[in-house]
Amino acid sequence: MNVSGELPTSVAKEVTARRRSGAFDVFSAFLKLGLTSFGGPVAHLGYFNDEFVRRRKWLDEETFMQIVALSQLLPGPSSSQVGMIIGLERAGAIGAASAWIAFTLPSAILLTAFALGLARFPGIAASPWVHGLLIAAVAVVALAVATMYQKLCPDVPRRAVAFLAAAAILLLPGSGFAQLGVIAAGALYGAFFVAPSPSRARAIAFAGGKGIAVACALLFVTLLVVFPVLNDRLHGTILNVFGSFYESGALVFGGGHIVLPLLEARTVPAGWISPTTFLAGYGAAQAVPGPLFSFAAYLGAAMHGPVSGVPGAALTLFAIYLPSFLLIAAVLPFWSELTRSARMSASLQGVNASVVGILLAGLYRPVWVSAVHTPHDAALTLLAFLLLSICKTPPWIVVVFCAVGAQILASATL
Repeated sequence: MNVSGELPTSVAKEVTARRRSGAFDVFSAFLKLGLTSFGGPVAHLGYFNDEFVRRRKWLDEETFMQIVALSQLLPGPSSSQVGMIIGLERAGAIGAASAWIAFTLPSAILLTAFALGLARFPGIAASPWVHGLLIAAVAVVALAVATMYQKLCPDVPRRAVAFLAAAAILLLPGSGFAQLGVIAAGALYGAFFVAPSPSRARAIAFAGGKGIAVACALLFVTLLVVFPVLNDRLHGTILNVFGSFYESGALVFGGGHIVLPLLEARTVPAGWISPTTFLAGYGAAQAVPGPLFSFAAYLGAAMHGPVSGVPGAALTLFAIYLPSFLLIAAVLPFWSELTRSARMSASLQGVNASVVGILLAGLYRPVWVSAVHTPHDAALTLLAFLLLSICKTPPWIVVVFCAVGAQILASATL
């Protein structure tokens, strides 16, 4: 890659050919994950690590963690952004779109259907087999954190950074800015105390260069400024809905769990949706695979406002994800260039240790506390971890095992 960030012609042709053939692989891989990735954003990173680093070997561990580090620094849905970047690296812009569609569509369809008529079955979210899906996520996240800890925290100082980062996140629950703080602290530690060395991570190929990056950055900022300024004039219009969901996607740090209060503040007081309907959708969102940001589709479909139904779901889903697409296009060219710096590489090693700490904190809350309530839950979690780590069982089989196991245990204790 040249200094401008663009690929040489011969390399560009090779990348283009590979991307055309890889778009279908990206779609099929992420569709499987969209159907089976239960447990929220931290669990999704575990599924991604297993699928794309360990099994498919599309990425090495260091490149994967650099993508994770970048997604943690950007506002928006971190796991979805990781998926978009993996798709972008594998098959260009069509790969990024394929990854997003395939990973998001299953949960978006389920939540839209729930909004349109399945609300009469509220007990589904509380079923034992659904609880088993959350238990499977605990085992997946635990294995991912253990693997990343071993590879990315090879010395005592970086292990200390990871545990201190986890402690800080747990002491400041619900704060996206705490996450940014520990990442910044890890970056400073890496910059000053880790010996600089060239990054071994593969540079992420991209097309368009810095011109498109600047244009996307300007569009991101323009939309973020224009919608609040015109809020009174747009009140009660489709653009008002679009702007509200765009702002939510652009301003949230910390992933799907953090965006829910923002969405509640923008939809319930406006009268677009009732508090009861909002909470029913929140419960359903916990029971489906894929990203929590798909909750936007539920809200768009359930609204009694300018939009509703399937068109409303499509509008709100696109609006909440648009900031992520713009930010990735704006930042990635500069990020790829920065990561070739030895000093930046050292800083990223500190960031990676902090990210391990963030994932460790996420393993406890919300993943562990939302799933493990009884000794039976703990036993099922240990068995799932055994299947994943020792028996090398595919995650989707472990998901089925936990769902069936939780249902059997619940029936046995009645």
